[in-house]
Amino acid sequence: MHPVVKLAKNAVEEFVTTGKKITPSEDLIPELKDKAGVFVSLKKQGQLRGCIGTFSPTTQNVACEIITNALCSASKDPRFEPVRTDELSTLEYSVDILAPAELIKDKSELDPVNYGVIVVDGNKRGLLLPDLEGVDTVDEQLRIAKMKAGISTSKVNIDIYKFKVKRYR
Repeated sequence: MHPVVKLAKNAVEEFVTTGKKITPSEDLIPELKDKAGVFVSLKKQGQLRGCIGTFSPTTQNVACEIITNALCSASKDPRFEPVRTDELSTLEYSVDILAPAELIKDKSELDPVNYGVIVVDGNKRGLLLPDLEGVDTVDEQLRIAKMKAGISTSKVNIDIYKFKVKRYR
């Protein structure tokens, strides 16, 4: 298991079993020392069980970002009940470390397999990660991101950003 995924798993297991938040070790691998937005997704039997993340960094490094978002995925995703101890052995973890987002000029710059999107309309923002099962077109990707942001799916005059991720499973 890659150390990035192991950190998310250890954070969730410690929190669910003891209620305590782990701290990252001092000797971090390079991927964990940087600052970046991070999404942690939990799946159970192939179905989403929690997913929380940050568009941009909110902590001192990726390790802390992973720990915070892993705990939130397990306990604060409003779509799900908090993860229970008896579920821990069934969870699959995915960690996406986001590259900086770039404003696009035209939808032709997008590709739902290679780029995630952020849609912005005033103070409404929605993000959708790349390469998600069932999201095969740019229009579908933008529609879902707009819905997540509370932006009308018919609205066209919005800012759209694209970003790449490094995904660890």
